[in-house]
Amino acid sequence: MSAANAPRNTALLHRFHAAVNSRDLGAISQAIDEFFAPDLLFHAPVPNGLTGPEAMKQVWRTLLRAYPDIHVTVEETVAEGDKVVARNTVTGTHLGEYQGLQPTGRTVTYNEMFILRFTDEGRVAEVSGVVDVLTQLRQLGAADGLFAHAPDHQE
Repeated sequence: MSAANAPRNTALLHRFHAAVNSRDLGAISQAIDEFFAPDLLFHAPVPNGLTGPEAMKQVWRTLLRAYPDIHVTVEETVAEGDKVVARNTVTGTHLGEYQGLQPTGRTVTYNEMFILRFTDEGRVAEVSGVVDVLTQLRQLGAADGLFAHAPDHQE
């Protein structure tokens, strides 16, 4: 893929985040259909074993239910060839069920990083990412006892 496509791909990623930050599930679903390839490879833990664009839509249904005021800030992007890497900060207030946790009313702030591979036609063909779920769960009080049985390492 030509390096000339890197600005186009970065702009597309920013347009997707604008749809996400609208918090309108219809707009997000439409953006997913427009920007993501039908045979999208999505490398992340996804509920219900879904794949492709449907997996992305399920992620956003889950997040919007749990954090109706969710906001993704793109902190940094790096584009090279057919890939764009985005480092993001996510904020939201836990007002709906999330991973079995009842709403806490707590605000969370966590980081994530995604690598998106684009087709020559300008659609996302593959997404790989890391989300700091541990920080998210700690802020919700769900990870309080997670390390309770870990041995102390004192030097």
